[in-house]
Amino acid sequence: MTVELITGFAGTPHIGSDDIGAFQAGLVGPGDYALTTGNQLKATMSNANTIAVQSGDAVLNGRHVHLTGTTTATVQSGTQGQKRNDLAVLRYTKNTTTGVETCSLVVIKGTNTTGTAADPAHNTGSILDGVATHDMPLYRVPINGITVGTLVPLFSVLKPMKDVWDSLTQTDQPIILLNGGPGGDKKITGHRWGKLCELNVKIGSKVVAAWGKETLVTLPAGWRPNVTITTAMSGRDNGNQMNLVIYTDGRVAYENQGGTQASNAVSVSVCYLTI
Repeated sequence: MTVELITGFAGTPHIGSDDIGAFQAGLVGPGDYALTTGNQLKATMSNANTIAVQSGDAVLNGRHVHLTGTTTATVQSGTQGQKRNDLAVLRYTKNTTTGVETCSLVVIKGTNTTGTAADPAHNTGSILDGVATHDMPLYRVPINGITVGTLVPLFSVLKPMKDVWDSLTQTDQPIILLNGGPGGDKKITGHRWGKLCELNVKIGSKVVAAWGKETLVTLPAGWRPNVTITTAMSGRDNGNQMNLVIYTDGRVAYENQGGTQASNAVSVSVCYLTI
């Protein structure tokens, strides 16, 4: 059968974990993710030999795993003068005879070394490809001698669709940064949609020095570019090119490019991404 209606009545049970797993992997992605539910799988070492992972949900290659409360696993003691990295993982297993699937919290022991410890190997094959064992790394457990260091999270947290929608639905945030001012007529207005900003700059300047510079305004937080931006301004500039420069620290400046002038009237509009 090449076409199957999964969420339709078939008269007999016909929906399996492979069907649901493929559907969920198509929605959230084929990798391993924690969800923003419960305590989001936060973990502590309850003692030197026990890692305790709190409640939460994970999706392993489309398989949904739910931790209803704190789950523990054993970490073997370290050795004096040796370093070791262990991995705490959620391990999916499938009995290839019965087809029964399970998931548990497992600690994979690393190799002792006097140098830099490396993470132990884990099962990386995808459940979507039919593997019988798959590990989702949750935490690195660094061990120095008999001392357990700070747990290192290794998983990604999948944001809910509401957060994605909010990040895509941006409202216009207009701003007037400068309206008039000393040295001539100056006006800077802007619009911001999330990380995208637009500045409209109009200048009537009395700066006359060759290579003269003037900082017009400093942008507030949220309006500063992630790289310094330089763009040419156009208008009546007495034959001298002028550049507008927007620095990552928020300074908005215009710079004469070698010529002198008595006055000018120049303008430019520029779009950029914020930090």
